[in-house]
Amino acid sequence: MAEKPKVGLYWCASCGGCEEAVVDLARDILKVVEAVDIIFWPVAMDFKKSDVEAMADGSIAVSFINGAVRTEEQKEMVELLRKKSGLIVAFGSCAHLGGIPGLANFWDRKTIFERVYHTTPTTDNPEKVTPKTKTGVDQYELTLPEFFDTVRPLNQVIDVDYYLPGCAPPPDLIMNAVEAILKGELPPKGSVLAPDKALCDSCPRKDSKPDKIKITEIKRIHQVVADPEKCFLAEGIICLGPATRSGCGERCINANMPCRGCFGPTSAVVDQGAKFLSGLASILEAETIEDEERLTNSVIDPAGLFYMYSLPSSILRRRRLS
Repeated sequence: MAEKPKVGLYWCASCGGCEEAVVDLARDILKVVEAVDIIFWPVAMDFKKSDVEAMADGSIAVSFINGAVRTEEQKEMVELLRKKSGLIVAFGSCAHLGGIPGLANFWDRKTIFERVYHTTPTTDNPEKVTPKTKTGVDQYELTLPEFFDTVRPLNQVIDVDYYLPGCAPPPDLIMNAVEAILKGELPPKGSVLAPDKALCDSCPRKDSKPDKIKITEIKRIHQVVADPEKCFLAEGIICLGPATRSGCGERCINANMPCRGCFGPTSAVVDQGAKFLSGLASILEAETIEDEERLTNSVIDPAGLFYMYSLPSSILRRRRLS
């Protein structure tokens, strides 16, 4: 019997939802297990770093890595998996774009540690202790991975072959990717394994979108009852569908929630946040300077909203702190 292709899965800086997405394959996961040999999946099985180090370079057919790179340990592991793997797939929004952990790039290690360990209302830390990479305890030296100033998507640390988008990737795209890899029917290197059209093209509400949208008031989704049949933007609710790739199955839209951009931009878009910002500016209807100020001030946390998933992979990448 021919040897099964070896597959690795690893979790960096993310919420763990991508690991759940693999479980969400349900019975299809049995097809995957039948077809491949999972030789590294620390969240589900007892594997060690030394097990990967002992493998021959390139012996893993493909490694699916989810999460952004936040720490020294994560950097070491993804570099090791790159060396041992024929293909690397950035699995999910955080590995693909930087994801929600990437919003930490509005700060740096110093300001994050100051907040978390010193100034939160529930913190009791009179000695002002913060984590250190090396700490002496009796005659021993304890170590922790370095916490980097900047969160980075996977392709800013190692060479990535393919991207599987989503928070988390839907089961159908996961299975499509696995089958394409097993059959050797992959698109050109660097491709995002999802449709290259904007979400608006597949949105179930697209027929309700007027030819010319004019927004005179911006509404927040938790403050209104959105019409489940009507385009969110036509209702004055910010939806990132025009600047976001399709393929998610419109899960948020079908739950009467606007798109927040987890699939990232299409190949025609350089910067997802800037693309949507320019589009939004073109449909705001303001007759006076006061109207302009009222509309722009009603967008709460524009940087966090327009770059919710994509800040580390954007033109901005991070806030520059003095």
